[in-house]
Amino acid sequence: MDKTSSSKRNILITSALPYASGSLHLGHFVEHSQSDIWARMLRSQGHEVKFLCADDAHGTPIMLNAEKQGLTPEAMVDAIREEHWRDLQAFGVSYDHYHSTHSQENQELVSEVYLKLKAAGHIESKIVEQYFDPEREMFLPDRFVKGTCPKCDTPGQYSDGCESCGSTYDSTEIKNPVSVVSGTTPVMKESKHLFVNLKNFEPMLKEWVASGSLQEEVTNKLAEWFEAGLQSWDISRDAPYFGFQIPEEDNKYFYVWMDAPVGYLACLKYVCEQNGENFGPWIDPDTDHEMYHFIGKDILYFHSLFWPAMLHGANMKLPNAVYVHGFLTVNGTKMSKSRGTFIKASTYLEHLNPDYLRYYFAAKLSDGLVDIDLNMEDFRQRVNSDLVGKVVNIASRCAGFVKKKFNSTLSESLHNQALYDEFLSHSGAIAQLFEARKYNAAIRQIMALADKANQYIADMAPWVAIKDEARLGEVHQVCSTGINLFRVLMNWLAPVIPFTASKAEDFLNVKLDDWYAINKPLLGHTINKFKPLIRRIESETLDKIIEQSKQDLAATQATLEQPKSNGQLEADPIGDEIDFDTFAKVDLRVAKIIDAQHVEKADKLLQLTLDLGGETRHVFAGIKSAYQPEDLVGKHTVMVANLAPRKMRLGVSEGMVLAAGPGGDELYILEPHVGAQPGMRVK
Repeated sequence: MDKTSSSKRNILITSALPYASGSLHLGHFVEHSQSDIWARMLRSQGHEVKFLCADDAHGTPIMLNAEKQGLTPEAMVDAIREEHWRDLQAFGVSYDHYHSTHSQENQELVSEVYLKLKAAGHIESKIVEQYFDPEREMFLPDRFVKGTCPKCDTPGQYSDGCESCGSTYDSTEIKNPVSVVSGTTPVMKESKHLFVNLKNFEPMLKEWVASGSLQEEVTNKLAEWFEAGLQSWDISRDAPYFGFQIPEEDNKYFYVWMDAPVGYLACLKYVCEQNGENFGPWIDPDTDHEMYHFIGKDILYFHSLFWPAMLHGANMKLPNAVYVHGFLTVNGTKMSKSRGTFIKASTYLEHLNPDYLRYYFAAKLSDGLVDIDLNMEDFRQRVNSDLVGKVVNIASRCAGFVKKKFNSTLSESLHNQALYDEFLSHSGAIAQLFEARKYNAAIRQIMALADKANQYIADMAPWVAIKDEARLGEVHQVCSTGINLFRVLMNWLAPVIPFTASKAEDFLNVKLDDWYAINKPLLGHTINKFKPLIRRIESETLDKIIEQSKQDLAATQATLEQPKSNGQLEADPIGDEIDFDTFAKVDLRVAKIIDAQHVEKADKLLQLTLDLGGETRHVFAGIKSAYQPEDLVGKHTVMVANLAPRKMRLGVSEGMVLAAGPGGDELYILEPHVGAQPGMRVK
């Protein structure tokens, strides 16, 4: 495969914008590593790649979170962006620039797009009824109202869509609404809103979808949405709101999902201006420049309908493709803070090389929407077996002989040219698999060839032949062949494991950023001293990560959301002192939850049936915001067993379940150590 066999392409690659409200976790790096591998591979083939991302910095959550911390929204999003950029760089994600949607470029572009849509007659205004929090005196957009899905009756769903059945609906349709901001029941209030009429774009969208720009599973999902009928898209929000004001309107702001995807182009515009390049060809609808978005399946609706409609309405280039991936689970279940499997990127980086996770994700990722599981034991074994036991093992078995006996210089010819040529014959297919995002298939081919290289070295046994002076020439060629095979494997793996590749470059004394350089083997070439490139993962290290993640959670629970004057969080204040005799009267017991039910007309309560070891109690617990009833059944918890029964409007509560946390979905029942039995006293 020759470097000149394909023409140079201009390619824009983006990842979905992380929201500027908290730290990055391992789930984020499924996408960031997937897109980074793609960008690195295309760069290595000589293409002009713009690989860009930014923080999604607007919206009510940002405004409220900043308020709690005693910061301006601008200061908070700047700090979060710095943290995100630090973690992304530490994971080797090679963005050419990492921007923010709160930028001048984005304000200019989103206003331009909006005004073009308006001039073309795609913007309409309506008086809508919207939830309003009377306590906070603010309208409650999107995810600030929770309730029961109107389609499938699943409780605890956000008002902009159901995570259980995948339905989208008008926020006013949700049942039993509750304000996430204050916990009060919101009231309905009228407000003027601006909409993009998506029906105007239906023929264009159907044509774009049919062009092959989306995966088959995505196309099938869009067919359902087309059949149900496209709805006008609400793009405005009322003050107070952190975002950009809408031109030619009073006190109206762009909804975050209006300016967030425009942030892709704003970042590109910034980079072009900084480099003195022309931004125009990238957005020209007739350009041969390419644009690709990597996203998670939870934001499919915005990227497959809203975004192409906005671009088309503004006479800008449509994406060549939107690549959608599934979610990350850990040890077979949804990431859990209580189990320590909700792991922050920074926590992982304290203990392990980022290449381990990048490789494991690549070995699992395909071109489909299937969720991938980070099974910790499989993760350890896969990395140890493949990277340490197979790939790096080739170099470590050969390097010492070359250094000691042949002055660190490779032979002038290979011992087995046919084997080297066989490796090269796979290069095109591996490149095609990477470009098709079938990373798992590419990794399987690479590891099968690594096995073949190891078998070749084992068969030739240079450690035996080295004892025979007459065979030194053979040993030189065999070890040089082995090191060349290692170089081929690392050249293919460099987009996946860049930190290990960098160390391999130091050893090989050659760069690994040119996909086609392996066509010419290293002959008569001087290498450097071999140093360990990667270490085995120990079970104890994974245990530390899990334990530290639990400690991170405990630290979060120990803080109060109310800010000090300097914006730092402080611990909950200690209550009034009681003497020991008074405390000793509190009877804390282990209880098993044998049933849990929703309480009709109660926004915060669940009714729990508890087994105290032969005695059954019924308790009302204010934990509905954090738990689904079915998730509680079978758990053990701690309750105050000698609390006098309390008669409530909904019935009698026969005790109190202990829980900790700041509230909302960050609330956790106390669970005793494994082995504790119902009825045991907590001492």
